Amino acid sequence: MLISEAFKDQEIFVTGGTGFVGKALIEKLLRSCPTLGKIYVLVRPKKGVPIDTRVETLLNSKLYDRLRSEQPQTLAKVVPIAGDVMELGLGISEADLQRLRNVTIVYHSAASVRFDDPLREAILMNTRGTHELIKLALHWKKLKAFVHVSTTYSNPTELEVEERLYPPYADWRTTIKLAENYDAETLNIYSLKYGNFQPNTYTFTKSLAEHVANDYKDKLPIYIFRPSIVISSLEDPVPGWADNFNGPTGMLVACGIGILRSQNCDPYIVADFVPVDVVVRGLIISAYRYLIKAPVKSDKSIDVINCATANISPITMGMVIDIGKRYIRQNPFEKTLWLPGGSITLCPVLHFVRFITMHIMMAIVVDTLLRLSNEKPFLLKLQRRIFAAFQALQVFAITEWHFQNDNFRALHDIVPPKEIAVFGFMQNSNINYVEFFQNGIRGAKEFLLNESPISSSGARLRIKIFYVLDYLCRAVVYGFLLRLIYRFVMRTFIS
Repeated sequence: MLISEAFKDQEIFVTGGTGFVGKALIEKLLRSCPTLGKIYVLVRPKKGVPIDTRVETLLNSKLYDRLRSEQPQTLAKVVPIAGDVMELGLGISEADLQRLRNVTIVYHSAASVRFDDPLREAILMNTRGTHELIKLALHWKKLKAFVHVSTTYSNPTELEVEERLYPPYADWRTTIKLAENYDAETLNIYSLKYGNFQPNTYTFTKSLAEHVANDYKDKLPIYIFRPSIVISSLEDPVPGWADNFNGPTGMLVACGIGILRSQNCDPYIVADFVPVDVVVRGLIISAYRYLIKAPVKSDKSIDVINCATANISPITMGMVIDIGKRYIRQNPFEKTLWLPGGSITLCPVLHFVRFITMHIMMAIVVDTLLRLSNEKPFLLKLQRRIFAAFQALQVFAITEWHFQNDNFRALHDIVPPKEIAVFGFMQNSNINYVEFFQNGIRGAKEFLLNESPISSSGARLRIKIFYVLDYLCRAVVYGFLLRLIYRFVMRTFIS
């Protein structure tokens, strides 16, 4: 049976549908499985913005341009459901629960991906939210597949990560009770010790959520799907699509604008990046596997799939920066503040010196000039946010993990030959990273910065001017340092 045929008339419930992976998943399902029944999307109500308006805005975004052109009628299959993953029962009304009674597939991808969330908030979102959805799914008698989207970094103490469940860092039931009965400030005091000194609250609470899923494996057709670092699209629906500045995209944009000049990172570690469209295809194929053959109940642990590609198409962090700097200068951003550049180093002292001189001092100068011209200063505040973001990610920038992915690779083997081009992913195993990040830079310009994907003549002229200014500034600084050294030597050894 073809994948598109297996999804015919299926009613799908998606959490995290307004997130990076969720958006791409919905688009791919509608475009490649046009005969599906409905896609119910959990949408958190926002003050003054109805959920219908939020979904309409989503479906009118550039990501859906191809779908609107090829199959606009499928957009009507998206049905918003008001709710909030942090609420009991997900905050879904009785009327909407009745609409969901025929759901056959669940994609649970909602999560807080902020690495510095307070412990209480992360528990309620990532751990309790998973439990609340599972309790609802127990009443959906037609359910055939429950896909719990986790992360390959849910067990960061393991540098060799297998496709299996690891022992829990804490009891998930006790943890939820703590979050429900104690305030955020109290929990934050014990956060590190209670979380077994995990890098952040995200990995800790996602690990607990895996154990929630495992405890219901005998009652639901549930499995764990772990993507690694999700980045811009390889080809589907267009090359280079992204909707956030996470991962290497944010780093390349910051370097390209000229505000990120140094980062404390190991340039030789192999980073595990996986394009968002590869993740989406994996999500669809894995559910297809459950649709054509129901899982057999057994005493073994829950099925786990590591959606990781570093051992398929590896690239180091240093290579990412080198490719980015080269092609950003060829296709610069329109709002560049300085010559695109920057570098990464393992030496924390060297990084600190660079951070003070190239980040903080530059921000102070730029903000002062903005104040003198009656403009609102922003760069120093932005540098603080960048610093805080990278601090939260520090352990991931200097540590290399190896993820076993035999189960993930096996998904490609069950794709019908006729649908390899549509749903397969191993045919793109040898990624041309130069072309990939070129597309990523164009995508960042178009989808994140709302610029033309090709630079204007004015942007290219500014880069040439910044080349000259950068050279002059370096000459002045180096000349000043040489003069200081010369005077020091003369006073110390000659006088």
